[in-house]
Amino acid sequence: MSDPALSVHISLALHRFDLELKITAGHQVTGVFGASGAGKSSLLQSIAGLRRGARGRIRFGEEVWLDSAARIWVPPERRGIGYVPQEGLLFPHFNVRGNLLAGAARARHNGRAPDRTLEAVCRLLELEPLIERDVATLSGGERQRVALGRAICSGARLLLLDEPLASLDLPLRRRVLPFLRRVRDEFRIPMVLVSHDPNEIQALCDEVIVLADGALVTSGPARRVLTDPRVFPLTREDGFENVLPCTLLRSGPDSAAWLSPRLSLMTPPAQGAPGDKLLVGIPARDIIIAGREPLELSAQNVFKARVCRVAQSGDFELVTARIDDEIPEIAVEVTTRACRQLALEAGREVYLIIKTANCILYQSAA
Repeated sequence: MSDPALSVHISLALHRFDLELKITAGHQVTGVFGASGAGKSSLLQSIAGLRRGARGRIRFGEEVWLDSAARIWVPPERRGIGYVPQEGLLFPHFNVRGNLLAGAARARHNGRAPDRTLEAVCRLLELEPLIERDVATLSGGERQRVALGRAICSGARLLLLDEPLASLDLPLRRRVLPFLRRVRDEFRIPMVLVSHDPNEIQALCDEVIVLADGALVTSGPARRVLTDPRVFPLTREDGFENVLPCTLLRSGPDSAAWLSPRLSLMTPPAQGAPGDKLLVGIPARDIIIAGREPLELSAQNVFKARVCRVAQSGDFELVTARIDDEIPEIAVEVTTRACRQLALEAGREVYLIIKTANCILYQSAA
């Protein structure tokens, strides 16, 4: 990325294990994924300067924030970080406007114009109707949007997001996630996102780091890492979804969206106008694979595909296939028996069948 790279080489004693990591986050959005208790939040708190017990070295661009050998430790308020914990943690004695401008002094010190940023944040996160509200009256999704907006308005050079949607139920997470994507695309602030939700990781992250018991398991592009047989079992609690960006083709009861300039997808009824950017989730367990082109189906979405990989994952086979060069690989769960019957292997041409009702739209709502 054009922004400064974040380099972390630390050791931190935790209750059940030691966090021992050496990583470099060189993309705009880096995800940190793993099961609860893997050390994800402790890593984020160490980067933020909230864990004084961390030993080693942390560098952001040319700035050294921690070098225990040289006795360097930069306090959190001097790191230029916007930290968003999962609870939102708004200032109760300020209204929404007061919370958004709580870091205005730091923003001015860093050469930013907080009033101009406030206007952009309110437009992007749809906070205009809330601006004079008491924070005690906000819903969970509204609180998270205000907390995110406050971090941006503070002139942060790096956003640290710790499970920002974990306290929300699944339908609400699907409505708030597009706001995070807007922030990523418009403000271009480097982010480190801690999450145990593979949908958030796919929708937002360029690369992902997977932790288990304080150690690095693997890292790389988000979709490839999440479909790694060592990692995929962690994604299945709510059922793995292929989260794909798309562009609304038409709305209403007969909605459709462009997945690429060549391929469109029939979707459930969508809101918005043609050209709007959306996310669509397609559960891996709801996709059917056919060895031949199917005829006279009720399913509206049939895509010719080429199998990329087949790997065993527990009691099923995980098949990844590509339907277009501009679309990420699609993950499909099939039984071992079906995999044998279809002779599925890398390079095999198949057809993916996706029912419209099984597509899940991620659309923001105020």
